[in-house]
Amino acid sequence: MSYATNCFAGDADINLPPLNVSFNHDSLSGHAILYFGLAVCVLGAIFGIFQYLQTRALPVHKSMGAVSNVIWETCKTYLQQQGKFLGALWVLIALCMIYYFGILEHGSAAKVLIILGCSILGILGSYGVAWFGIRINTTANSRAAFAALKGDSLKTLSIPLKAGMSIGMLLVCVELFCMICILAFIPRELAGSCFIGFAIGESLGAAALRIGGGIFTKIADIGSDLMKIVFNLPEDDPKNPGVIADCTGDNAGDSVGPTADGFETYGVTSVALIAFIALALGADALQVQSGKLIIWLFAIQTLMVLTSLLSYYVNKASSNARYGGKKDFNWESPLTDLVWTNCILAIIVAFAASKWLMGDMTDVNGAPLAGLWWSLAGIMSCGILAGALIMEFTKIFVSTSSRHVKEVTRSSEQGGASLNILSGFVAGNFSAFWMGLVILALMFIAYLISQTGDLARLMPPEFAFATPIFAFGLVAFGFLAMAPVIIAVDSFGPVTDNAQSVYELSQIEGIPGVAAEVERDFGFKPAFHEAKLELEKGDGAGNTFKATAKPVLIGTAVVGSTTMIFGIVMLLERSFGNAVANLSLIQPQVIFGLIMGGSVIYWFTGASTQAVVTGAYRAVVFIKKNLNLEKSTASIADSKKVVEICTVYAQRGLINIFVVVFALALGLPFFNQYFFIGYLIGIAFFGLFQAIFMANAGGAWDNAKKIVEVDLRQKGTPLHAATVVGDTVGDPFKDTSSVAMNPIIKFTTLFGLLATEIAVTMKKTDIENNTTSHVSWIIGGVCLVVALIFVYRSFYMMRIPEDTSLGK
Repeated sequence: MSYATNCFAGDADINLPPLNVSFNHDSLSGHAILYFGLAVCVLGAIFGIFQYLQTRALPVHKSMGAVSNVIWETCKTYLQQQGKFLGALWVLIALCMIYYFGILEHGSAAKVLIILGCSILGILGSYGVAWFGIRINTTANSRAAFAALKGDSLKTLSIPLKAGMSIGMLLVCVELFCMICILAFIPRELAGSCFIGFAIGESLGAAALRIGGGIFTKIADIGSDLMKIVFNLPEDDPKNPGVIADCTGDNAGDSVGPTADGFETYGVTSVALIAFIALALGADALQVQSGKLIIWLFAIQTLMVLTSLLSYYVNKASSNARYGGKKDFNWESPLTDLVWTNCILAIIVAFAASKWLMGDMTDVNGAPLAGLWWSLAGIMSCGILAGALIMEFTKIFVSTSSRHVKEVTRSSEQGGASLNILSGFVAGNFSAFWMGLVILALMFIAYLISQTGDLARLMPPEFAFATPIFAFGLVAFGFLAMAPVIIAVDSFGPVTDNAQSVYELSQIEGIPGVAAEVERDFGFKPAFHEAKLELEKGDGAGNTFKATAKPVLIGTAVVGSTTMIFGIVMLLERSFGNAVANLSLIQPQVIFGLIMGGSVIYWFTGASTQAVVTGAYRAVVFIKKNLNLEKSTASIADSKKVVEICTVYAQRGLINIFVVVFALALGLPFFNQYFFIGYLIGIAFFGLFQAIFMANAGGAWDNAKKIVEVDLRQKGTPLHAATVVGDTVGDPFKDTSSVAMNPIIKFTTLFGLLATEIAVTMKKTDIENNTTSHVSWIIGGVCLVVALIFVYRSFYMMRIPEDTSLGK
């Protein structure tokens, strides 16, 4: 058997197989499938835009429309600032890519420019879908607030869900369109490197937008919420200058961040699988099988777009039949039904499509692999099922009907904020245990399938150890089969949260003659009291489903990272040999790396939270000084100042964090590559459980407050104050530190692949020249020192000043 050049290549220089393959006994070509995928992507994007136009055309009172426009304008300012910062970050990444592809690999200028262009495309993709998400959400918030006045709960619910589905479809279709274009139209010897550049770009964009948005939103949220206790203000009181910043933060943190994160997650997971297939099946004799598997991936992704769209309309019809006209029902039910409908349809389609496309697959000797199709579909179905099961297990710990959340509320009745916080810690820790078991069980099932079906027969003997790694990558791939729907229910939350704020800020109830005006101009009598209650219920459902999407995204980072690490293993095997043996846990370098990875996760948690603490302190000082209880509304100037405070501290925190993450990803491979692999595994698995714990503890605290506000109707009481304190503790838990771990893990792994390629190339040069160079140690040492300086800065230069006048 002869082997292609890339059989033992690293991820950065893979050569993709020819795509002139055929399926189903030569009845369908690979290129036809790709072109069909492009057509579906265009139609899906059109659907997303059409949904936005429909949302914009919905009726809204001018007072509410004016508030949502103010929120949109402040969001624009924030995103423009983040765009400038992304440009500066890209320059650092671009220099590394130019050095590797242009200097070390002696690539032509045209090749380097194309790879850099793909990295820019990745950043623009993350940044662009974030703009679209924030635009439709700031349109839907006022429409949902106004629709609540009609008293039709289902129609009110359908607006944020429509907005979310619009984002989910457009996001996935843009991502898939870009990847298919790279695969179909860029020469295959260059496409692999372009995929890596594209993935690094989108991961960079997602990391910056997720971290910055998470810090911004929680500074604003805490600053605004604490005024409820200090001045005994109601929810979203227009007197509070922090409310507009809070609304902006809802979009910056809960719309911009998750949208960019979802875009990156979908792409990076796909790129990891493409790289694995091209590397593991790189032998000349396996080029047909390799090409078919890559085309199968894109065929499944295309069909899953259609499946998600079908699920949305099936669920819409079902919800109309079950809940239409009802004034009181559980808002979580239609969202839960949507996820399960999508899950069932996706599994059916995965098996049917795999049977049709891969049923005639053969091995290198022409022998049929009759069981391959069900192995692929079965493993992928474990990931699809994980998306739905994680949602259900998350609800156990964060839903307003959850016994854990009710326990948090009960503990607050006599124990105040202290027992509230401790009870939330309990919920978060239990959730990490049970979700860990769910992920473990499904990965174990995937492992068993990979060992019993024909998937193991497909792998070359020297890569037999990699069969479970491929299976885990397919599990992560299955997580994303429901990506449009997962993004939709996640985006539901910021719209319902903002809708409640828009309602209060519009002060529509106090407008003279507004009831008659609404009846005359819109044809219905407004139900003010019922509207506020419905919006609060919607906010509780939004809190729950914002929480359900977070473990899914972090789960893909951890499960998918094992596949991405395979590229480093193959690079080391090609270069030095015995790579798998050197990864043994008895090797001290691997253990050192695991410890380093865990350490970084806990530093990151502290650094991101410290940025929130200091920024919130500054915001609280300013609001307390400038809040005028005699005025009906805060001044625009004061509201803009709070937004400015949030932006400044989000940027400061982001700079500290990104420099550390970048420096460690660049420098650690120069010390020892096996140490770096241990580091990647450490941040993945420590990050998984830290993120689940923090996300679900925060969700429990948030919805415990919602129970007091909606079910018990005890706003302004000591019980409410206790739950508000718990909620402010949970804010950076669930919306800052936990959610940012997903893009941090993926960016570190992706950029680390490139850094490892550079380190290995330099080491090989030393071996070939029989020289001992200390350049690698110097580079690693300098990067480590830079990282430690910014670790120091992330606390000691972000501290609350001792002189409180500095916060004014």
